[in-house]
Amino acid sequence: MNTLFDKIWNSHVVQVVEDGPTQLYIDRLYCHEVTSPQAFEGLRNRSLKCFRPENIFCMPDHNVQTHDQDKPVEDAIGRKQIDTLDANCKEFGLTEFKMNTRDNGIIHVVGPEKGLSLPGMTIVCGDSHTSTHGAVGAIAFGIGTSEVEMVMASQCILQQKPKSMRISINGKLPKGVVAKDVALYIMAKLTTSGATGYFVEYAGEVIKDMSMEGRLTICNLSIEMGARGGFIAPDEKTFEYLKGREYAPKGKEWDVAVEKWKDLKSGEDAVFDKEYFFDAADIEPRITYGTNPGMGIGITERVPSLDKIPNEEKQGFMKSLDYMGFKDGEKLEGHQVDYVFLGACTNGRIEDFRAFASIVKGHKKAQNITAWLVPGSWLVDKQIREEGLDKILSDAGFVIRQPGCSACLAMNDDKIPSGKYSVSTSNRNFEGRQGPGARTILASPLVAAAAAITGKITDPRTLL
Repeated sequence: MNTLFDKIWNSHVVQVVEDGPTQLYIDRLYCHEVTSPQAFEGLRNRSLKCFRPENIFCMPDHNVQTHDQDKPVEDAIGRKQIDTLDANCKEFGLTEFKMNTRDNGIIHVVGPEKGLSLPGMTIVCGDSHTSTHGAVGAIAFGIGTSEVEMVMASQCILQQKPKSMRISINGKLPKGVVAKDVALYIMAKLTTSGATGYFVEYAGEVIKDMSMEGRLTICNLSIEMGARGGFIAPDEKTFEYLKGREYAPKGKEWDVAVEKWKDLKSGEDAVFDKEYFFDAADIEPRITYGTNPGMGIGITERVPSLDKIPNEEKQGFMKSLDYMGFKDGEKLEGHQVDYVFLGACTNGRIEDFRAFASIVKGHKKAQNITAWLVPGSWLVDKQIREEGLDKILSDAGFVIRQPGCSACLAMNDDKIPSGKYSVSTSNRNFEGRQGPGARTILASPLVAAAAAITGKITDPRTLL
C-alpha cells in the first residue's frame, strides 16, 4: 500500500461494487477511428449524448497514409473509418484533430506533446498502447469498444483494481543503449506474461536519468509484458516537458498544479505486490528473433539453443523460428535485412530521429534497404526540419514521410512484403503484424539506423 498507483486510483474511485468491480472516474478519453464506431453507434441506439464531451479527444491515425495526405485515403475501409470518425465527432460535439491538419499524428504521441496527458490523471483509449501516457505520471490503459461507449456515456468505467509492481533499473546505461533496449531487456526477463494482472511503476537511477521521450517509450511497451499499464512518478523533467504545452495549466494554475503533482510519488513505506531489480550494466543494444516482443537477445548474443528451452515451450519456439527463417543457436548480427522502419507511438518522437540521424550522418543508405521514416506527429516533423535533421537524412538518402501509425500494424498501405525482414522501432513483432508474412525484428532507433546504412543487423556501437 501507499504506492503512487494507490494514490491515483483511490482518488478516482466513485464507488466499489460489493464483490465486484470499482467504478472509476476517467479524466481523459482518447478515440481513434478503428475502435470508436461501434461505441458511437451504441450511444446513438440508446439516444445518449457524451456526458462530458470536453474530456474526449479524437484523432484518426491507424489508417492515415504517410504520403499524399492531401488526397483521399486509398483503402476504402480505412477511408470509411476516417470519414465515420469525422461525422461522429461533429454529431456528438467532440474535439477532433483531423487528418490534413497540423494537430494530427498518432494519438499517443500528440496527447503528451499537447499537454492533454497530465500527472495524476486517469486516461483511457480503445488501444492497448495507451500505457504510453503513464510516462507523465498518469494511470493510463487500453480498453475495449464497449468500455469506450461506457466512458463516453458516463465518464466512468468499471474495472477490477490491478495488483502493483515496481521495476527498478539502477546504474548507468552503457554506450549505445537507450530506452527501447531497456524495455526489450525487461520483457525478455519477465516474458510477455510476466506482468499480467499488474500495473507497473518504473523507478531507479536509469528512469530518473531518462528523458521524457525515453520514458514514453518504456511505458508504451508495458503492455507487451502483459501489464495493465506502466507509469513513472512525475518529477522536474516531467514538469519541464509539460510547461507551456497547449492544454497544460497556465499562470497561477500551473504553479498550483505543480505543487500538487510533487506529492505524486510512492511513499518510503510503500508495499508492492511484486518487485524486480535490474542492473543497467547488463543491458546492451537489443533485437528480437521471434514472434513476440519477449523473444529478444543482446545484439552480440545468439538465438537460444533448443536444449535451453523448456519442453512445453519447444513447439512454439520452433514454430516462431520457422516463421522468421532463423535457426536456434544462430548469430543474427550480420544477417541481411530488407526494410527499416523508424516511427510508431514507440519511437516516432524527435529524440528518436536525433538518434537515427546521429548514426547515418556522413553515410549513405544501403542499396538493399527500403526505409520508412515516419514522424509521430506534425510537431515532430516541424522539429526535424527546424533542427536540420531533414538535411542530414536527405544527404544520407532517406525520405521523411508524413505522420501516422504507418508500418507499425500495416492498416494503411505501408506493408512489409511477405518473407522480407524489417528492422522496426515499433512495439510488436507478431506474425503478419507489419504485413502478411512479414518478418519483424524489433530494435531501437540506433540499431535501426545501423541496419539502414549497412543493409544488415549491425551493432550501433561500432558506428558511434
